[in-house]
Amino acid sequence: MAFKTDIEIAQECKMRKITEVAAAEGIDEKYLEQYGNYKAKVDYRMLKDMADQPDGKLILVTAITPTPAGEGKTTTSVGLHDGLRKIGKKSMLCLREPSLGPVFGVKGGAAGGGYAQVVPMEDINLHFTGDFHAIGAANNLLAAMLDNHIHQGNKLGIDPRRVTWRRAVDMNDRQLRNIVIGLGGKANGSPREDGFDITVASEIMAVMCLASDITDLKARLARIIVGYTYGGEPVTAGQINAQGAMAALLKDALKPNLVQTLEGNPAFIHCGPFANIAHGCNSLTATKTALKMADYVVTEAGFAADLGAEKFLDIKCRIGDLHPNAVVIVASVRALKYHGGVPKAELTNENLDALEKGLPNLLQHVSNIKNVFGLPCVVAINAFPTDTKAELDMVEAKCKELGVNVALSEVWAKGGEGGKALAEEVVRLCDQPNEFKFSYDLDASIMDKLEAIATKIYHADGVDLIGNAPKQIKELEALGFGNMPICMAKTQYSFTDDPTKLGAPKNFRIAVRNLKVSAGAGFIVALTGDIMTLPGLPKLPAAEKIDVDENGVISGLF
Repeated sequence: MAFKTDIEIAQECKMRKITEVAAAEGIDEKYLEQYGNYKAKVDYRMLKDMADQPDGKLILVTAITPTPAGEGKTTTSVGLHDGLRKIGKKSMLCLREPSLGPVFGVKGGAAGGGYAQVVPMEDINLHFTGDFHAIGAANNLLAAMLDNHIHQGNKLGIDPRRVTWRRAVDMNDRQLRNIVIGLGGKANGSPREDGFDITVASEIMAVMCLASDITDLKARLARIIVGYTYGGEPVTAGQINAQGAMAALLKDALKPNLVQTLEGNPAFIHCGPFANIAHGCNSLTATKTALKMADYVVTEAGFAADLGAEKFLDIKCRIGDLHPNAVVIVASVRALKYHGGVPKAELTNENLDALEKGLPNLLQHVSNIKNVFGLPCVVAINAFPTDTKAELDMVEAKCKELGVNVALSEVWAKGGEGGKALAEEVVRLCDQPNEFKFSYDLDASIMDKLEAIATKIYHADGVDLIGNAPKQIKELEALGFGNMPICMAKTQYSFTDDPTKLGAPKNFRIAVRNLKVSAGAGFIVALTGDIMTLPGLPKLPAAEKIDVDENGVISGLF
């Protein structure tokens, strides 16, 4: 029997009008701005008007180190939300917006899968409400104003060799990583080296995720450092008077987007920083609004717990004063066998030996959540038809040795019905007290914070500073930025900075080659290994399979 594709399942869904979804959740029409019949923006002023209401419980969904075998973190998040609704709980879902880079590249979209999806999935995975276009435009406006300032006399004395602000494009395009601009004579600007980052790595994306309103947005935009003077002083976007025009481009993008699951349950989808090169969480505005609206809020952080969850807990929760109540760690038997050395083509065969070898990856993520961050967690096994009872029993037994329960998640095939067991366990965990703590203190030195993340979360032996990194740390601390949290840019495919090292490697060190301050967002970005801030397309990009017919029906989108 042929399985339906995600897009076929989504296109069969009879969606509720977004006004009906909003009304059912008590969202007054005065806060709702419709984008067609099935998506809308919710004015951030609603959050201020609900300030006196108590917060619900906050549930983070994270995962093991990703593999080509698939883990299903977003699918599990959607299914858990639907499952909570199935058992009579008032829940809300908060996800990130997908980037066009992965959509047309190799990873795919971020709308879930099977019968645990958010819809309209084509819109969500493509232009949606235009947020990313606005962020890219604001990023490139700042770049244009910066270069224009230099061209028009350079009153601030900006050193063109020390311009740190790069342009942005929401596409995987390796050709734009390193470029030379301003060629063609004096009228065309000053020649200098430049480059592009993918839009989700732009500091403006991070600022959007953390800003509470227009006033806060403008203040954060003004603090963005775009380069340094010949004397080594930082130059900000505020000094070239860019913050007002940038905020004008971003005023609508700042508002969270309301959509629905296949089962008609509400979901906020807002902002979308990558977790391997940015902080990997949806906006604080969406999360905090959801916490006022519901008793349980399900949110996810990108990639594995060493990246997305660490940044969610150490950066987002710290900046937003959030206190999570439970964590879900998503795994699949197939992915664990891949970590145990089984080739992708052989993952359907029972292999307890390989499963045992791959399990340390899961167990290390579990231990980090429990012992480093002090949070209760459950392992959600994303079910595949080829999983055997012996394999599932082994996972459960190993997790129980750490005092963690396992719930079988069948949401891909059954939607909310398949998420009820996971929902029950999550509710149980949320009722337990916890001792949430961060993995490092803010007043520690930059080097100590790097070491804390590397040794406590990655289980490395330490950190090596290479290239300009030692000098950059001294400069950042001298400029007063030493008390900021750290946003590690690292490969998602390994605890190490080497994507080929699977499982739970030991006896390795993390190489930090570059550090820069994101003063508007309020953190320091540390680039490790060979991590790129603008990915490239694979040999066979997903874009080659995507098409649209004469009726406007899209195909090939997963």
